Amino acid sequence: MPAFAPVSSLPLFDDRVLADPYPFYDALRRTGAAVHLDQYGVWAVAGHADLAAVLKMPDVFGSEGGVALTALANQKLVAGTVFASDGARHADLRRVLSKQFSQRAMMALAGRITARAERLVRQYTATGRFDALALARHMVCDTVMELMGLPDADRDVLLSGTAATFDVFGPHNDRYQQALPLASRMVGTLHEKVTRKNVPAESWMGAIFDAVDAGQIDEADAIPLASAYAAASIDTTVLGLADCLVQLAQHPQQWQIMRRDPDRWATPAFHEALRREAPIQGVGRLLTQAADVGGVHLDAGEQVWLLYGSAGRDPRRWGDNADGYDIRRLHTDRHLAFGGGPHLCAGILLAELQAQAVLRALASRCSHLTVDGEPARVLNNLLRGYSSAPIAVEHSPRTSSSAARTAETCQQGPVT
Repeated sequence: MPAFAPVSSLPLFDDRVLADPYPFYDALRRTGAAVHLDQYGVWAVAGHADLAAVLKMPDVFGSEGGVALTALANQKLVAGTVFASDGARHADLRRVLSKQFSQRAMMALAGRITARAERLVRQYTATGRFDALALARHMVCDTVMELMGLPDADRDVLLSGTAATFDVFGPHNDRYQQALPLASRMVGTLHEKVTRKNVPAESWMGAIFDAVDAGQIDEADAIPLASAYAAASIDTTVLGLADCLVQLAQHPQQWQIMRRDPDRWATPAFHEALRREAPIQGVGRLLTQAADVGGVHLDAGEQVWLLYGSAGRDPRRWGDNADGYDIRRLHTDRHLAFGGGPHLCAGILLAELQAQAVLRALASRCSHLTVDGEPARVLNNLLRGYSSAPIAVEHSPRTSSSAARTAETCQQGPVT
């Protein structure tokens, strides 16, 4: 480490920091463009501009061997996956499902996604109170399980495994140790249950197996690719959508703006929530050669930790109200919560489509949203979001009578 380099003893992954990381992020941004976190042996990059610059240099700041904070995770658990590969290898893996995530594919899905959102919103809001996290999870999981062609009977294993996957990217703490068997169980279940014989040919898994048969990827790549896309497609969208609903409930003027013209404001409302509370707070990169980050010299072989959660609150990019929620904020979709460069999230259009559908359905049925109890945070080494978030609704006059009738059939809660 160079002499006089910015350093910090911040315990970034301790519960008290994860519960409210933003004051600590602010301190890191003030300390330097790259700050050495002595406890973890990595450089934290916390500013929007510096982080964006790093993402544009994948040949210098590589994913292979550096996305996670432990050697076990980098060398054994994620090695060779789409998360932890670069160059041609990464391009080959992403290409397998490129058609499934294209604009044309999303247009074909729009009707089904809209119908699902309207049905779930009707069920969840019928009694006048719902859990934003439960609604978001139900919406996203139904969509992803169907698209991937995965067996619904194994939903709980997959859900616990996807969240655990992100814990495994963190340091060797208690969460990491508890997550290892859950992540391994998910991968084991996929290996055991998912075969060419039992997945629909038109599903994501069908496309993955077709790529194997065509020689585009190896057989050994199939299940790791499926688990990576499952993890990326579920948790980040669930947490981002749930937080968006909470923010709109906490900011009634913003809700009314969105409600009056959801076609215009649903997507900005979702992106503003992602900017403000990035579902994935950070991820690692490994320097393949020496480089400078904002004037701080880093040597080849050193690791940086990219703090997406900090970049979204950087006042140098987002102004003095960077901590606020404003769906009319200019260019809010230029946040870094979806990453950037070659590793830019492949599922952005799908995430937007689901968020738009849920927000439009809520706007049609509900005149007001209010937070109905303190939302509960989930603590994860990488993820930030809620484990529950109760919201009360007032139905629009045109839907209140039908909602009352529906409530009679929903006293036991929504059905999967």
